[in-house]
Amino acid sequence: MFTKHEPRFALPILLVLAFFIPTFFITPSLAAAVDESLSSPYSVSQAIANQDSTVKTVSGYVTGQPTSDNTVVTSGYPNDYAIALADSPSETSNAKMVYVQIPSSFRSEFGLKTNPSLKGKKITVTGTLSAYFTHPGLKDVSAMFSGNDSPEPETPWVGSYYDSASGKSGLALKNALHQIIDDHSEISYSNVWDALRKTDEDPNNTNNVILLYTGRSQLKTMNGSGVNDWNREHVWAKSHGDFGTTLGPGTDLHHLRPTDVSVNSTRNNLDFDNGGSEHTEAIGNYYDSDSWEPRDSVKGDVARMLFYMAVRYEGDSGEVDLELNNQVNNGTAPYHGKLAVLLQWNEQDPVDAFERNRNEIIYDQYQHNRNPFIDHPEWASAIWQ
Repeated sequence: MFTKHEPRFALPILLVLAFFIPTFFITPSLAAAVDESLSSPYSVSQAIANQDSTVKTVSGYVTGQPTSDNTVVTSGYPNDYAIALADSPSETSNAKMVYVQIPSSFRSEFGLKTNPSLKGKKITVTGTLSAYFTHPGLKDVSAMFSGNDSPEPETPWVGSYYDSASGKSGLALKNALHQIIDDHSEISYSNVWDALRKTDEDPNNTNNVILLYTGRSQLKTMNGSGVNDWNREHVWAKSHGDFGTTLGPGTDLHHLRPTDVSVNSTRNNLDFDNGGSEHTEAIGNYYDSDSWEPRDSVKGDVARMLFYMAVRYEGDSGEVDLELNNQVNNGTAPYHGKLAVLLQWNEQDPVDAFERNRNEIIYDQYQHNRNPFIDHPEWASAIWQ
């Protein structure tokens, strides 16, 4: 366990350059290679034949979990650390499989211990063609997608929506974004239940939602106040500004997420920071008397939700003025921390497909405004330098 303020990991710089930076920052030859990989992913047989340490996108069917160079288990999965892919869902020959090492940020969604129903499903993975368990493999994975479609390059949201923010930074950028996202449709707190059933739907099981802190897939109808139910978590704690569940900040879907009732109770109104004791039910989450540290794969999600709230709610039109600071124990003051840690988490846990899908649903079906920091995560450091 790390102590407070100590970052856990850093994104591999080469993968950031190869996958996340817009193509106008990439040399023409590298941009062409990235685009080609995305539009024409390798088959598993191609990946096995080209173990040359290049970054490639590979599509295949999940056949099990590799536990050694010649063993792939198909049930009783020991953990979420790896999967085996083949060109056929019924493949049993290890020689025709590629082993994928799953980074921590993707384990809750693609690990077989947590998601045994993934066996036989087709997924697409971007990573480095390099041996794993001394077997043809994919390591340093930067993207994983379910289904038959190839992943799309992670480019900023296009259109005229953000035109007025172009070229700005600091307070000018913050003000411009506030004006863009300020006006939106509001829903009642009772209607948040049904909205979360859509925004947080499990992509592998449409009957379920994914709970924020535990990563557990749970029946959409298993909500309420029971100890194992899910309820509505205000990621920006509603006592920080004392806005409760009123229209506006109290019902804003961009920071409301389904969470386990007892885990939500433990998180309570704690600020966010690194450190503490691991939660016995929400493994990978840590807490102490003044802060909560979410699991690695949603650290960036939490940061970008708080960035949104600090920009959307600026005290105009009679609303509360929410601001980020570098403190904990903010209590009922309209502040949330710690900003420096949130900026680290924004870098460490990049935007994923689940976040982008939430943003689209909220924009299209409910509030008709967007979270700018999902579309442009780089704007966080441009505002809070």
